[in-house]
Amino acid sequence: MHGRRRTLFGLALAATALAPFASSAHAETKSFRGDYSVTYLGITIARSSMISTIDGPNYVIEGSVSTAGLGKVFDDTKANLSVRGRMSNNGTVPLKASTSYKHNKKNKSLTISFANGNVVSTEMVPPPKPRAKDWVPVTDAQLRSVLDPLSAFLVKAASPAEVCAKPLKLYDGEMRVDINMTHKDVSNITLDGYDGPAVTCTARFSPVSGYRASKKSVKFMRDKSRISITFAPLGATGVYAPVHASVGTEMGTLTLRASRVEVID
Repeated sequence: MHGRRRTLFGLALAATALAPFASSAHAETKSFRGDYSVTYLGITIARSSMISTIDGPNYVIEGSVSTAGLGKVFDDTKANLSVRGRMSNNGTVPLKASTSYKHNKKNKSLTISFANGNVVSTEMVPPPKPRAKDWVPVTDAQLRSVLDPLSAFLVKAASPAEVCAKPLKLYDGEMRVDINMTHKDVSNITLDGYDGPAVTCTARFSPVSGYRASKKSVKFMRDKSRISITFAPLGATGVYAPVHASVGTEMGTLTLRASRVEVID
């Protein structure tokens, strides 16, 4: 699965955390289901369905993401995902992020293990093909204090003004990316289970390593892409999660939005 697609799916997965944190700030274990869609020119090209479980400071999110409609015609992918970690005073601390997926009838898997915020191992099955000469390799130093695409989009902030202040440092198992955000505005939104202020950030995609230097799609994302992410506060936790996002690509703008969030226990 291409790194750019994993990052967008990561936004979808992170949005599922809105339900448990917003609805329950205490230690009782609860599980929630969220359904999300990614659209292109108003046409749904991908869907995700996730179950989030919060047990005190620990979180587990499991579910699936798949191409749909027109997206399935050009890229038939279905993925099962699992992320577990814990919340610290500074934000999320992932422990393990796993993805198993079927892409164009081929089964693949990816597992990233973390310790103290640093990547300690990446297992990809089958192993990646030999890299091209212009490949920008990932160094050990670049894998320190990083997050998987899901955990990265759960932002710890003392106030709405601080939500966009910190760069999001992502590692999706292959590509290292920084998402540098700038505050745009605060407005009121209405969602199922939430009616209140939300923070919108504009963002820049900054590739660090794990990609071909000559890749046109990466150059476009770095130099021309317009990215907007809207975050809503998750109850009184001081954590904000994305509820809407748009990402400019070579082919046009992709939009992510929630369609349903509900308690399942």
